[in-house]
Amino acid sequence: MPHIVQVDSASGLPYEVRFSFTKEKEFQHSLLNTSLDLKLKNFHPTNTWNSMEELEDLQWNAPWTHEYIKKHWMTDTFFGYQFLNGSNPMMIKRCSKLPNNFPVTNDMVKSALPKESSLEKEMEKGNIFLCDYARLDGIVGNVIDGIQQYLAAPLCLLFSNPQGKLLPIAIQLKQKPEAQNPIFLPTDSKHDWLLAKLFVRNAEFNEHELNFHLLRTHLLAEVFTMATLRALPSVHPLFKLLFPHIRYTLQINIMARKQLMSAEGIFSTSCAIGLKGMITLMRRATASLTYSSLCLPDNIKERGLENIPHYYYRDDGLKLWNIIHKFVNGVVAHYYTDRDVQEDSELQTWLTEIVEHGFLKNDNSGIPKSFHTVAELVKFVTMLIFTVSAQHAAVNNGQLDFGAWMPNFPSTMKAPPPTTKGQATAESILAALPDVKHTLKLMSALHLLSKKSSDHYPFGYYPEELFVEAVPLQKMEQFRQDLKALEGEIEARNKNLELPYDYLNPKNVANSVDL
Repeated sequence: MPHIVQVDSASGLPYEVRFSFTKEKEFQHSLLNTSLDLKLKNFHPTNTWNSMEELEDLQWNAPWTHEYIKKHWMTDTFFGYQFLNGSNPMMIKRCSKLPNNFPVTNDMVKSALPKESSLEKEMEKGNIFLCDYARLDGIVGNVIDGIQQYLAAPLCLLFSNPQGKLLPIAIQLKQKPEAQNPIFLPTDSKHDWLLAKLFVRNAEFNEHELNFHLLRTHLLAEVFTMATLRALPSVHPLFKLLFPHIRYTLQINIMARKQLMSAEGIFSTSCAIGLKGMITLMRRATASLTYSSLCLPDNIKERGLENIPHYYYRDDGLKLWNIIHKFVNGVVAHYYTDRDVQEDSELQTWLTEIVEHGFLKNDNSGIPKSFHTVAELVKFVTMLIFTVSAQHAAVNNGQLDFGAWMPNFPSTMKAPPPTTKGQATAESILAALPDVKHTLKLMSALHLLSKKSSDHYPFGYYPEELFVEAVPLQKMEQFRQDLKALEGEIEARNKNLELPYDYLNPKNVANSVDL
């Protein structure tokens, strides 16, 4: 996995990169208060849910989306919507040919497709999409409080219908096709279909939290931070450009390792994947990490998502990418020519640090080994700033919104994936969900991870005045104006949406990974 800072506690960090006094005290206060508040208000003598109504009676300060998701979480429409605009818009990709291990036939799904059409025709049109959780294959579930937990490695096929709705049309819960691994369909009993979707949502929990959130924003941001502090002197223009975007990252990651990833942390004590499974998944995810997957325009093209409708993450994200690229190009081109880039040994050392400690010298990652042109440098710095600001906002800020209603985002399943159809009931589904104690622990963690601190700085507003030259200051002011214009566009669009997408609104994007 990417290398981490050799410091065990925040007190071992230099003051320049530690939390402000305000943020540190706020964080500690929120951690204690949220946990106590949830436990005291929701005392439950048996620790077992007796009905869905008990879940609805959870007493706490729920987010604005809570009532909407509680009402819609079982619908196929909302299930599909989350792959585009939920807390993890990164798994879905266009499917032009079914994987060999997912033998969906036209007869299975024809009722979900338009008349006179077929699965083959819809794939040719670009209307069929796939989410494949193969990285979870073979990971054995955790044991929590003496009780075996379970997870699946599903394949989920989706159809973008003529009305612009993305709907699930087939789910296989294990990677190997066999008689005891049925393909679940919307035409099955409502309880069979719901249970299959719950296992997909649990797989989403693991991929989202560990791969797309922890690895691809937090841990990469830590590598970017360390490389910047080690390789670039404070007078270097790239240091001045990047310093606001590494603010607080080391401390939040140290705290996350203690609270979430340790033997006593959330993943060990409340999640099906457990500590051993978490390490396995993250090693697999690191091995599959590519430069192009971190560059949004390339990533959208690779996943074939240029034309799928109502993909607000893509729409807002590409606009943000272009605004960042324009800003970075303006600053970098002021200081560098292609020859300057090639001859800047500190810059090349900075890149080497990132390649070695973040991508582990993986030749298949596509990460550049050296910079030769201003254009290459601008793209790389754009990727870095986008990753630690916009991308982190996209996968972090909606965690509580989509996870506060626990059945929509279960951290564990207490029953194994079904091997036959016709066995699921309302009672068996309730029994498979996380119990009361671990539901409250997860709610507390999600609440903490989604809470802005009082010293939050919106994207593009920097507390440190590191540049003094007229050109970079002018570029910075134009950057803020461009972000403000995008903010207006997003808010105008959101007025017409039933569920507004606001995670990439610049005012909700932090400069760095600080939560």
